[in-house]
Amino acid sequence: MLSRTADHLFWMSRYTERAENTARMLDVNYQTSLLPQSVSSAQAGWDGLLSISELKAPFVAKYGDSVAPRDVMDFMVRDEKNSSSIVSCLKNARENARAVRGTLTTEVWETENQTFLEVIRMLNNGDFERDPSQFFEWVKFRSHLSRGVTAGTMLQDEAFHFLRLGTFLERADNTARLVDVKFHAAQSELSSEGTQAPQDFDFYHWSSILRSVSGFEIYRKVYRDVIKPERVAELLILRADMPRSLLGCLNEVMSNLAMVTNDASSETQRRAGKLRSDLQYARIDEILSNGLHAFLTQFLDRVNELGAHLSREFLVPTTT
Repeated sequence: MLSRTADHLFWMSRYTERAENTARMLDVNYQTSLLPQSVSSAQAGWDGLLSISELKAPFVAKYGDSVAPRDVMDFMVRDEKNSSSIVSCLKNARENARAVRGTLTTEVWETENQTFLEVIRMLNNGDFERDPSQFFEWVKFRSHLSRGVTAGTMLQDEAFHFLRLGTFLERADNTARLVDVKFHAAQSELSSEGTQAPQDFDFYHWSSILRSVSGFEIYRKVYRDVIKPERVAELLILRADMPRSLLGCLNEVMSNLAMVTNDASSETQRRAGKLRSDLQYARIDEILSNGLHAFLTQFLDRVNELGAHLSREFLVPTTT
């Protein structure tokens, strides 16, 4: 397969996954903001959202130091100058799909094209302002539809595997950012509250993290207990059977990488395999004792390096 074609397929799926992840985080933050909480807690939630996506600097440049919920949502949903906004991600996914139109089935192309056209119509009609949660659900649904149509209609050749690689690399990156920022926010909240850790805060905070990755029901099924931070971390990092966990994503990356491998890709496979092994044989108590933030920061660096090696060996190398 031509590297240019593989590149478009890889980024088409990454942008679709990124749009869904952004919608998930915004939805949970919006729902949480409706609960009774201190002003500082609400502010920290929106600040954390910008930090997860590394958008604090461009946001401050446009809106100033004041972080208003409506400004954050506008910036992360409809701002076309923000390359990580939902509308930008769906536009880029569609442009990448258009570039490899002949490689995709009609159903996959029509799904990507219709999603972008529909999101523009909805934003122009004010659907987002009327009901943000309904809009976010729609974005998630379209992403699910895109993955389902891809799995259900495409030949499982190299094109299919590059699409899957993009999805799971993006998902691993997002889950790691989410866990890192949310755990840091929880520690800050507890230190500001003193030793009194309100149970309702605990429940809503950790359940919101789980809901943002569709993990609330899974947690109840796996642990059958109250929500505890260390178990949330274990579920989202080390459970291979959790679709959005770091280990689950790396397992998918490895299996799809094996299907497109060539003689030149041994270094990419080696790095992916080592990262997967480190997760597979890790223990959550060791991770927490050594520092969760340090672990996740290193993980993000290694995922980015993996993406860079993938680009050099299979795709169109990114210029820096």
